[in-house]
Amino acid sequence: MENKLPIILDIEASGFGRGSYPIEVGFVLPSKKRLNYLVKPEDNWTHWSSSAEHKHHIKRELLFNMGFNVRQVADELNKTLAGELVYTDAWGHDLSWLGKLYDAAGCLPSFKLEPIRAILTQAQIEIWHSVKDNLVELYKEPRHRASSDAAIIQLCYEFTQVETAQYF
Repeated sequence: MENKLPIILDIEASGFGRGSYPIEVGFVLPSKKRLNYLVKPEDNWTHWSSSAEHKHHIKRELLFNMGFNVRQVADELNKTLAGELVYTDAWGHDLSWLGKLYDAAGCLPSFKLEPIRAILTQAQIEIWHSVKDNLVELYKEPRHRASSDAAIIQLCYEFTQVETAQYF
């Protein structure tokens, strides 16, 4: 019997540190279906890092034109991820940004966010970075976009399983 793949969530932000906020939330389900939401900044979310923009290539204007308001994003996440354990490879950052999103939306998440390391074996941890680097090169996914990064993390989890790790 094949193991169920974990749900992986990734968040892109306006920058790092104090004042930064989520601008894109993406995740990939066990079926490998991806969902992605641009987040329209709240009026008091003004921090913007040009170096972060250089990485994720998301213009602030795009968020105002195409982004969903924080309540819409929170509601969609809650509807799709209700009761699930969801994993991320940047737990400290993503938990903070997720908290900021839900605080602004005036509601609580219906799911729990955990670090991906919580479900990795020691063998997976030892080969994680080299396998991830190989997958990034092989799949040519756009980097620093939320659902693409989530998909690579999920693939890395899958490919670091003992049965498939030998291929890397």
